[in-house]
Amino acid sequence: MRRSTGSAAPVSAWSIGRAHLLYGEWLRRENRRTDAREQLRTAHQMLAAMGADGFAERAARELSATGERVRKRTADTPTQLTARETQIAQLASDGLSNPEIAAQLFMSPRTVEYHLRKVFTKLAISSRHQLHAVLDDPGPGTRGATRDPTDANALVPGGLLSHGSPPVSAGTRN
Repeated sequence: MRRSTGSAAPVSAWSIGRAHLLYGEWLRRENRRTDAREQLRTAHQMLAAMGADGFAERAARELSATGERVRKRTADTPTQLTARETQIAQLASDGLSNPEIAAQLFMSPRTVEYHLRKVFTKLAISSRHQLHAVLDDPGPGTRGATRDPTDANALVPGGLLSHGSPPVSAGTRN
């Protein structure tokens, strides 16, 4: 019988990513979709980060088979704010508190907190004080951040309603 010397061969990151992929595929085939997603997400992130595009695509296909959507990563992807994130970031930079933003947008303060955490991560900032400076700089990650989020026309392309007429205020009904 051989005795182990305790020095195992080093395991490469590629091997670990591939192991996550294989285990995730097996879990999916065993109808353990939730467990499979965790493994496949890890595999996709690891393999895409190291440039193993073929294996990353395979992990993405497997993730899609579990019912999860996988976005293609581009250089801009991590910094692009969604319309809702932009709206909440603008209101926060204007000095509104989470409960005030929540009341204005008809959502819970915890949802506002969630979106702000995502904004802070995407913009690589750590406080509300930094929001104002970042939102004033029209960089690639702050698309539409300078519009007035309380203006209903700003949310419609072209600033007018789809039929081309300006909006009717509540006090001028016929």
